Amino acid sequence: MSGSTPQTRRVILASLIGTSLEWYDFFLYTTAATLVFGKLFFPTFDPLNATLLALTTNAVAFVARPLGGIVFGHFGDRAGRKTVLVVTLLVMGVATFLIGLLPGYDSIGVAAPILLATLRFVQGLGLGGEWGGAVIMSLEHGDNRRRGFNASWPQVGVPAGYVLATALLTVMSFTLSDAAFLAWGWRVPFLLSGVLVLVGLWVRVKVSESPLFAEVERTGAKARMPLVEVLRTHPRALLSAFTARIGVDVAFYTFTAYILVYLTGSLGMQRSVGLNAVLIGSALQLLLIPLFGALSDRVGRRRVYLAGVIGAAVWVFAFFPLLDTKSFPLIALAAIVALVTHAAMYGPQAAFIAELFSTRLRYSGASMGYQVAGIVGGGIAPIIAIKLFDMYGTTLAVSIYVVVALAITAVGLAIAPETRDLDLTAGDSQVPQRA
Repeated sequence: MSGSTPQTRRVILASLIGTSLEWYDFFLYTTAATLVFGKLFFPTFDPLNATLLALTTNAVAFVARPLGGIVFGHFGDRAGRKTVLVVTLLVMGVATFLIGLLPGYDSIGVAAPILLATLRFVQGLGLGGEWGGAVIMSLEHGDNRRRGFNASWPQVGVPAGYVLATALLTVMSFTLSDAAFLAWGWRVPFLLSGVLVLVGLWVRVKVSESPLFAEVERTGAKARMPLVEVLRTHPRALLSAFTARIGVDVAFYTFTAYILVYLTGSLGMQRSVGLNAVLIGSALQLLLIPLFGALSDRVGRRRVYLAGVIGAAVWVFAFFPLLDTKSFPLIALAAIVALVTHAAMYGPQAAFIAELFSTRLRYSGASMGYQVAGIVGGGIAPIIAIKLFDMYGTTLAVSIYVVVALAITAVGLAIAPETRDLDLTAGDSQVPQRA
C-alpha cells in the first residue's frame, strides 16, 4: 500500500480486518455444513440428503444477503458508510457465536435445524451490508489512479477468512477424534468469533467517514430513497453487476465447497485432503487479489476480469480429472490454479461494480447488484453440482454448469463500460445510467 496516505492505509486496513472476520464467520458455516452439520442437525436422513439439507441451510444466507444489502445500503447512502460497517460486523459476530452454542437435533429435535437456518439468515444480513461498505470506503479514499488496488483489499478478506476458518477447523479435526470433533470440536472456531469481532470493532470505530460521502452530505445531495432511484436511473449498471458476478460465484463455490463434498463423498478421501488443498490456494490468493486489482488500474478492469473468466472456463475441465487421481499434489494443483483464475476475476471486481454507480447511490446499487447475484450464484452452486453429479454420474455435467455461469459473466462484462477512468468526484454525469 505504498504511495497511499496514512488515512487511506488506515481505512484499507480497517476494511480488510473487518471483512476478513465477516468471511471467517461465513466460511466457518459453509465448511461445517459440508463436514458436520448434516450429521448433527439432519441425522434422520441418509448421508447424501443430510448434506444437501445442510447446504440448503447454507444457501439461506445467500437469500438474506440482498435484503441486508437493501437495508444497510439504504442507511449507508443516507447515514454514512462508517456507522453501517460497525453494525454489520456486530450482527455477523453475534450470530456466529450463537451457532457455536446451538444444540443438535438429538437434544432439541426439529428446533435445532430451524434455529440453525435462522442464525444463518442473520449471518447473511450482516454480510449483505458488509461487502458494499468495506469496498466503497476503500474505493472512496485515496488516489483515483489506485482505485482498483485499494478496493481489492476488502476482497482479500475472502481468502483471509477462508484460511483462518479452514485452518482452525483443520487443527481441531487433526487434534481430536472424529467423535470429539463432531461433539464439540467444531464449535470452538465459532465461539472464537466473539473475541475476534471485538478486535474488528476497535479498528473500525477509529476510521474517518468517506470524503466523497461527506461531500454529498455537505451539498444536501443525498437520495431520499436510494434503492428506488437506483432501479429507476441505473438499470444497466445493476444488470451488469448482477451478471458479472454470477460466474465468479459459481466457480468459486465449486472450487472451494463442492471439492470437499466430491473428495469425501464420491472419492472416499479424508476431509483434510480437500481442506489443505483449498487452504494452499487461498493463501496464494492473499497476494494475487491485490496484484490483479493493481493490474486493473493499468490495463482496465474488464481485461483482467475477462482473462480470469476464460482461465476458469478452461481449467474446470482439468479440475475434476486431477481430483480423480487421488494424488494430493495433483489435487493441490487443481485447487491452486482454480483459485488463481478466481483471483483474476475477484481482484478487479470490487472497483468494477462500485464504479458503475454514482456516489449518492453507490452503497445501495453496488450491494444490490452484488448480493442478488449470490442467490443464483454461490448460494445454490454446491447443491446444483451435487444434483448434477447424482443425475448424470459424471463431473462433466458440473464443468458445463460452471462454464455456462462464466458465459453469463462474460456477457455482463460486455454490456458494461470500462470504469477505470471515470471521475467519481464528477457526480452522476460520468456514471453510466440508463440502458
